[in-house]
Amino acid sequence: MADMVDADAARDRADAGKAPVAGILLAAGAGSRFGQPKALARGADGVPWLVRTAGVLRAAGCAPVIVVLGAESAAAVELLAEAGLIDGSAPALAGPEADRGTVVVQAADWADGLSASLRAGIGTALSLAGAVAAVVVVPVDVPDLDAATVTRVLDADAGVTRDSLRQAVFGGRPGHPVLIGRAHWEPLRAQLTGDTGARPYLRSHDVFPVECGDLTTGADVDTRPGVPEA
Repeated sequence: MADMVDADAARDRADAGKAPVAGILLAAGAGSRFGQPKALARGADGVPWLVRTAGVLRAAGCAPVIVVLGAESAAAVELLAEAGLIDGSAPALAGPEADRGTVVVQAADWADGLSASLRAGIGTALSLAGAVAAVVVVPVDVPDLDAATVTRVLDADAGVTRDSLRQAVFGGRPGHPVLIGRAHWEPLRAQLTGDTGARPYLRSHDVFPVECGDLTTGADVDTRPGVPEA
């Protein structure tokens, strides 16, 4: 998994004079329709979705990657440690701890819905040292997300600024990643509620669409074979 922790892409962004961008990986939910927390799900190749998606964000130059956990967080932390994304000897979830370019944070109120996870991620981004200009937000359940898709969103519309607000679309269908400039963090966080994420804010603020349907499907996975829907 060494390629998963390679930080060269973030250094390349800095060397090219591009604005620094952090990643927010939302992986806190219980996955009731999926049958288990999606933070613990694995692809057909055996790689955990959590590890793969964190690696995609890193490969696209996002640093740090903020991993928001909730249900069965201890098991998710073990997956990150096994992949070398965090130091497994460090105390887990004792507050946001930056380690090897990864920040793990527990959303204490994760059961309240998606808004709680996104609030936790944005709050952690606000606490980071340095001048991070924007965050790239992705959920853990888009297993075919790749670095090319994230990079296209980053590089669209004349690059990243504090005012950037854009979203990957797939054949016109809104999806992930979503890029949120720093100027939007506090207003967005103030509006988050229930099991709704950033979608209402994006719609009301004319989010810039970035077509990525030629790269991946952008499909999220809510269920799996053999698990009855609730």
